[in-house]
Amino acid sequence: MSEKRRDSRNRILHNGEMQLADGRYRFKYLDHTGQVRYVYSWRLDKNDRTPDGRKNDIPLREKERKIQADLFDQIVSNGGNYTVLELVERYISTKTGVRNSTRAGYKTVTNFLEKDPMGNRRIDKVKLSDAKIWLIKLQQEQGKSYSAIHTIRGVLRPAFRMAVDDDLIRKNPFDFELATVIVNDSVTREAITRDQERRFLAFIKGDKHFCRYYDGIYILLHTGLRISEFCGLTKGCIDFKGHKIIVDHQLLRTSQMEYVIEDTKTESGKRMVPMTPEVEACFRRILEARAKPKIEPIIDGRSGFLFLDKNGMPMVALHWEKYFQHIVEKYNKIYKVQLPKITPHVCRHTFCSKMA
Repeated sequence: MSEKRRDSRNRILHNGEMQLADGRYRFKYLDHTGQVRYVYSWRLDKNDRTPDGRKNDIPLREKERKIQADLFDQIVSNGGNYTVLELVERYISTKTGVRNSTRAGYKTVTNFLEKDPMGNRRIDKVKLSDAKIWLIKLQQEQGKSYSAIHTIRGVLRPAFRMAVDDDLIRKNPFDFELATVIVNDSVTREAITRDQERRFLAFIKGDKHFCRYYDGIYILLHTGLRISEFCGLTKGCIDFKGHKIIVDHQLLRTSQMEYVIEDTKTESGKRMVPMTPEVEACFRRILEARAKPKIEPIIDGRSGFLFLDKNGMPMVALHWEKYFQHIVEKYNKIYKVQLPKITPHVCRHTFCSKMA
């Protein structure tokens, strides 16, 4: 019978274990693909002391138990050696047919992870506490807003869920409620009062420069349209006979400055919006004042957009957001009774509040 192998302290070593000449312990095993793998530690078990000048590490036999449990449960060792960034990129590659806004959100997250140390961490090394501490630091040390962190976690959570489903890891470290970890500092978009609405519209109507946007802003305040839906309106969307607006798409401009037509944000977003006589009058004035461009822009087969910019292209959300910003700034420089921040989306909130 062959003699059992022992370490320098005369302890019997298990199958796959050996002590190297420098005193380190090594465990040899076959991974799920049949490849030979090795793990090392300066300690054999938890009672061993780490040699002076050496990095403290998990004992070899604790590593063995985890490896054996993973092999039994068919968990891929070392998380398949995926980094967090590589996992996110793999997850994104499975998401086909997503909206341009969603695709832009994915790009924002991958760009961030390329620069952040978390992106280079191996996925099986990220624990629940690591994920929470990292998100807290993003808010407290890097000054990231709640909504920005919500976007980042919104990609990492399903990416790690995919890793669990693929047997790369046991648990999802990002599977927790975000509001229990960081402070929700999001600014609530509140509707403006009837008095603020009257003062806002009266100021626009009487201003020599901003009066050109009066009809569009009046429509936003009295229809509840999303700004992307409003920008996507064409002549054919205005049904004067039926006294309604046909809303079945939205106009967006991507980060690559490409104009695209997409479906409404939700399926129920496709709707017929009734027009009051005042809203109808606004649309008639817009159509009468609309300059005929030399070349009518066509976006994904649609043409006849109501508002065009100086380059003859349809106006997009950013145009209107800037108009609102400049109008409020000018108003507040003139009058002591100030207006709050008003945006196209505040118009939607205001309309909904009035209808309620």
